[in-house]
Amino acid sequence: FHDLVEIFAIGGRVPSTNYLFLGDYVDRGQHSVETISLLACLKLRHKARIHLLRGNHESRNITRTYGFYAECHAKYGSACVWRAFTDVFDCLALAVIIDDSIFCVHGGLSPSITHVDQLRVLDRFGEIPHEGAVADLVWSDPDGDVTGFARSQRGAGYTFGARVVDRFLHTNGMAHILRAHQLCMEGFLVLFNDRLSTVWSAPNYCYRCGNVASILHVDPYLKRDFVTFDAAPESRAPAPQPTPDNMYFL
Repeated sequence: FHDLVEIFAIGGRVPSTNYLFLGDYVDRGQHSVETISLLACLKLRHKARIHLLRGNHESRNITRTYGFYAECHAKYGSACVWRAFTDVFDCLALAVIIDDSIFCVHGGLSPSITHVDQLRVLDRFGEIPHEGAVADLVWSDPDGDVTGFARSQRGAGYTFGARVVDRFLHTNGMAHILRAHQLCMEGFLVLFNDRLSTVWSAPNYCYRCGNVASILHVDPYLKRDFVTFDAAPESRAPAPQPTPDNMYFL
């Protein structure tokens, strides 16, 4: 939550600045309720100035395991708030296109999606499935060691290489793919001859990784500029001990 406030301090307050968030608003620390509540309030107040994509953690199955369900139950004494938010998650968009040029998604590409028009007919209003296009969009990752698609070690989605990225961008007349989903120690990573970027906005991930984070500024001419930042002083909590569940994140 404090790092989200830091993002607004760096990038500018809503509605003076337009914001696109790429997903995973919960299960990322000890203040998931406060984080998603603030984003939801800002979306309601300034719906044209802030946009929220769905990540793989905006899911009932994942949040039951990785913290959000337990946090809601501890803070409110029941699962009612968790249920309300997971119902909202079902309505979040899976992708956004900036000025017909930058394709934005939480995870990555899918072998089932070759043209962006196919996204418009997906049945996305529900729980994220274990496989298929919706799962691929929130779970897949780029990989410089493959050219096409390969099964992901995450157990969902795919890894994909430069050839897949080039074909998707050419087919859709776009120039760049912007996504999140993977820890970047320097806050961001640019791959495939500047055709794909990963932006990571959670500093000192899981209170122990020591990484910096970034936000990406896109100007009216579509010039991209990463701004990195460290964890806010208020968010430097003691690191929780690893368990078989939360080792997933590392």
